[in-house]
Amino acid sequence: MEESNRHLRPADLATRWACSVATLANRRSAGNGPTYLRIGGRVVYRLADVLAYETANAREAVA
Repeated sequence: MEESNRHLRPADLATRWACSVATLANRRSAGNGPTYLRIGGRVVYRLADVLAYETANAREAVA
């Protein structure tokens, strides 16, 4: 499978972002966070969408 077509489960994204699965659920409920899919009743995130979200929300550090 091509890397950009890979899917992440909420637990995988929570590990990547050092947050809880509940935080991701709250963000989905509020309409925040990367685009997600429901496949067979399960939530998954496309890696390409996660990377795009991270890039769009990157901020420069202030000294």
